[in-house]
Parts: sequence; structure tokens; C-alpha cells
Amino acid sequence: MHADRSSTRFSVPVDAALRSAGWQPGRWDIKQAEYWADALRGHESPAGHRHTVFPAAVEAWAEFGGLRVAASGPGRQLAPAAVHLDPLHGLHMARTLGDLGRALDTVVCPLGEEADSRALLAIDAEGRVYTLDHTGDWYLGPDIDTALTTLLSGTEPTRLTAV
Repeated sequence: MHADRSSTRFSVPVDAALRSAGWQPGRWDIKQAEYWADALRGHESPAGHRHTVFPAAVEAWAEFGGLRVAASGPGRQLAPAAVHLDPLHGLHMARTLGDLGRALDTVVCPLGEEADSRALLAIDAEGRVYTLDHTGDWYLGPDIDTALTTLLSGTEPTRLTAV
């Protein structure tokens, strides 16, 4: 199998992992993205916390939502993460994501989770991507492409400093 030479969006291993999960250039499932947007908007925690949905999140869900992606190989600094790009993994995390958004002076919405660690993946209104786990909050990159490359290539993310 040869890579599409016209696509240099992702490195060969990341592109291969995404394609084996069902992604292809031009993938766009806006119906599913709108379903997730409605589900998140409609959820309120017992304490009254709600999700904020914005275009960067909907666009990421439309292109990558529903994919279960796993990379092969040893990874650069860490084992590559297997990810499930389903924002409903963060349905009950409205308060946590709201707190992170306030700390970063933006709004944050769920994107999915890392399958092994159950770390929550999140995206902000500018398209920057984060992961939140029991050890802290981590910055994965300025956009979904960089974040997926970080996760699937086993590159160590940057820890967010306490604000």
C-alpha cells in the first residue's frame, strides 16, 4: 500500500493509522457532529454545569469523530496512544472542562479519550487540543492534526503550568 503522495498533511505512520481507522481526506460526517453537539448542549450536571459547543469542536468531530485510532511501533518518547474520538466520553466533565477553559481564557469542549489511560481529550475554541488525566492537564498542540500526531507518534506532550 503506498501513501497518497498529494497528501503531506500527516506523517506516513500517522496517516496509515488514521486510514486504517476509517479516516480519509475529505471525511465529513456533519450529521453525527450535530448529534454530539445537541447531546452535549442538552446535558446539565447536577450542579448546573453545561458544555459550550463551538465551531472548532464541531469541525473536529465531523472529520475525525467516531474513529478508534491506534498506531503501531514503539513511539518516540512514550508508547503511542490509542484514541477513541467520541466527545460523549466527556459528557460528565462539564465542570472540569469549564474550569480548564477559564484557566486558559477560552472555552473547552470534549473530543474523545485515550483508550488505555482513559485520559480525556479536549479542544478549545481556537482549535488547540489538550488531554486531562490523573496526573494533570497537557497541551497536545495548536490544532487537531498536531494533537493526533503527538498522540499517535508517542511524542511527549507539554504539561500545562498551574495558572
